[in-house]
Amino acid sequence: MLEILSDNWLLLLVGQWPNGPMGGLVATVGLALVSLALAFPLGVLLALGRISSHKIFYWPATAVVYLVRGLPLIMFIFWAYFFLPLAIGTSVSGVVTMAAALILYEGAYLSEIIRSGIQALPAGQMEAGRSLGLSHMQTMRKIILPQALYNTIPSMLSQFISTVKETSLGFVISVHELTFAASQVNNILLTKPFEVFALLALTYFVLNLILTGAVKLVEIRMSGTRPVAA
Repeated sequence: MLEILSDNWLLLLVGQWPNGPMGGLVATVGLALVSLALAFPLGVLLALGRISSHKIFYWPATAVVYLVRGLPLIMFIFWAYFFLPLAIGTSVSGVVTMAAALILYEGAYLSEIIRSGIQALPAGQMEAGRSLGLSHMQTMRKIILPQALYNTIPSMLSQFISTVKETSLGFVISVHELTFAASQVNNILLTKPFEVFALLALTYFVLNLILTGAVKLVEIRMSGTRPVAA
């Protein structure tokens, strides 16, 4: 495996860049970061809909969350792959297709994390805000959400680790991420599939182990500064 790594580390790291599209490990992490960042606003909106007392907001948000969480990611990748070109009238790259599927998928999961953070706060927080003359939305924006989002940072970072692993499904639509790069290496070598994919598994393991350690450090650091709701 060391020989395979020494001969192909650049392909595994950045794909065919700069002579082709960015790929490999950099594309995997970048796709996960961008998708989760864009999924965050959707997650907030779905979370607010899920706790809303208005059925016009509650039922659509609940339907989206239950539907997305009840189906595998690969289904949304296929739907995005076939639907997006029809919807916008032009071809769509694999990266955009994968990002669209991840945004919807991760948005539903983030919404439940955020909803749990909001509901973990005492009900008196909302009452205190309203007693100060703030509207429901002002109280939510200025008092509830800042606390809830801060408290759920470790959970959202853990969701990023899951997203990193889920990007490997982009392989089925030829997204040039880490698994695709490993497949290219395997096609070059032909005779060492076990070694190539063992190296791929080890790369994912080490990457996610590092990210898990980083999340743990963030959680420890936050434990002394976490705002306490009165």
